[in-house]
Amino acid sequence: MKKVGVLFDLDGVLIDSEGLYTQFWEDIECIYPTNIPNFAHIIKGNALFKILDTYYPKYLHQDIIDRVHRFELGMVYPIYDGVIEFLDELKSHDIPCAIVTSSDNVKMETLYRQYPFFKPYFSAIITGSDVTRSKPDPQGYLLAAQALECAPCDCYIFEDSLQGLDAGMASGATVIALTTSNSADLVKEKAHEVIANLAGYTVSQMLSVNRN
Repeated sequence: MKKVGVLFDLDGVLIDSEGLYTQFWEDIECIYPTNIPNFAHIIKGNALFKILDTYYPKYLHQDIIDRVHRFELGMVYPIYDGVIEFLDELKSHDIPCAIVTSSDNVKMETLYRQYPFFKPYFSAIITGSDVTRSKPDPQGYLLAAQALECAPCDCYIFEDSLQGLDAGMASGATVIALTTSNSADLVKEKAHEVIANLAGYTVSQMLSVNRN
């Protein structure tokens, strides 16, 4: 019998933080302009090291890293409605879960301090510090499936960013897009199912997603 696993992106899927990060990167754009239209939206889903290496000269990296860490230390991360209920249902079905996020370990420790009950839901947590290739590369999702001892094709991925959805599809998993960051029209071609959020969503609905 195949072993099913569930892999979650973090921001925009489990915690409501995308608007905060959009504002942060818009502020950084004012300080260190890239002059790229809609820059804060374009970089969604990318690990910090990829953003820095792609868009900023090396002498700015440490200052931006420091600004990110100061910002994240002061953040409050609201958990979306329905998330804990869905995690509880997965647990009741003995379905293991993992987080695959571009966030670094500094941010994750802040999250764990705010919600001590949160981390035990997950059998594996893959952060930006664990990968060498950021989304849209599927490396993070493949590492998470391996950690859960599940075949990627037997995993379900919940994502909101375009980069993350591309990574999910490239991994071979069943991909469920949330419209917390992008419209249904933008994500529907990058996923097997589109939902608004996890509120009211059930394991039965997940397992019945049609991949065709």
